[in-house]
Amino acid sequence: MRYTMISLAALAAAVAATPAMAQDQTDPPPAVTVSGSVGVVSDYKFRGISQTDGNFAVQGGITVSHASGFYVSVWGSSIDDYVTVHGTAHQEIDLIAGYKHAFDGGVTVDVGALYYVYPGTRPGFTGDKSASDFVEPYASVSYAIGPVTGKVTGNYAPKQKALAIDQGQTGLLKKEDNFYLAGDLSVAIPKTPIGLTAHLGHTWGPSWLSGPTDEYTDWGVGATFTYKSLTFGVNYVDTDTTFITPSSKDAAKGGILGSVSVAF
Repeated sequence: MRYTMISLAALAAAVAATPAMAQDQTDPPPAVTVSGSVGVVSDYKFRGISQTDGNFAVQGGITVSHASGFYVSVWGSSIDDYVTVHGTAHQEIDLIAGYKHAFDGGVTVDVGALYYVYPGTRPGFTGDKSASDFVEPYASVSYAIGPVTGKVTGNYAPKQKALAIDQGQTGLLKKEDNFYLAGDLSVAIPKTPIGLTAHLGHTWGPSWLSGPTDEYTDWGVGATFTYKSLTFGVNYVDTDTTFITPSSKDAAKGGILGSVSVAF
C-alpha cells in the first residue's frame, strides 16, 4: 500500500490519545481482525509526485489480519488519467499480502508484496505490448521507544513492462526496475491527540511513474489531530526533481497537503 506520512502520524496520535481498554480475562483475543479507513486528501502524492495533477483524491482501504501475523489488504485512490500510459485509468487499486511480527524490545518486521492495479487501462498503440499493472515486494523494520517510532522501508519492483519509459511507442519496450528506500520518524505527543512525522525517501531507476530521471529524493514533515475515529492531517511534501504533466503542471513541486479520514 502507498502509505503516507499522514497515516503514520494518525496511527501514532490515535495510540497516544486512546486510553487502554480493560480486556475480559476470560475472552481470548480474536484470531482475525478487520480494520479500515476512508478519507479525502487535497493532493495524492506518491513518493513526492502528484497522482492527481494537484487535485483532491478520495481514498480508502480495508485490512484483514490474522493472529499469526499474516494479513491481506485492499487500498484504492482516485487518480488522474496521465498516471497510466493509455490515459484511461481514473482509479488505482493496491492489493497487498504480507507478514508482520513484533519482537521483544520494540522491533517490528514487516514483509510482503503489493500489486498495483489500474482498472480500465488498455493498449493505446497498434501492436504494442505496454502495461500498467505491476508488482512490488517490500520489507520494513521499525523500532519504537515510548512515543517515538522510527522505520526503514525498502521497496523493489523487478523489471516489468509497466515501468518502461517508452511504453511501446518506439517498439522497444525496454523493461525497467525500480528501488525505493525510505526512512520515517513518527512521534505521538503524550496525553494529546497530536502526532508528528518526518519522512525521507530516495528512488533509484527511471520508471513510467516517476519519469525518465534515473534517481531523485523526496521528503516531508507532517502533523495530525485525532478526534475519536476522525483524523485531520496537514503535511509538506517536496522533491528535488521535476515531472511535467499534460496540463503543464509540475507534479513533483513541493506543497502543503491536507487530509481528513475516518477509521473503522
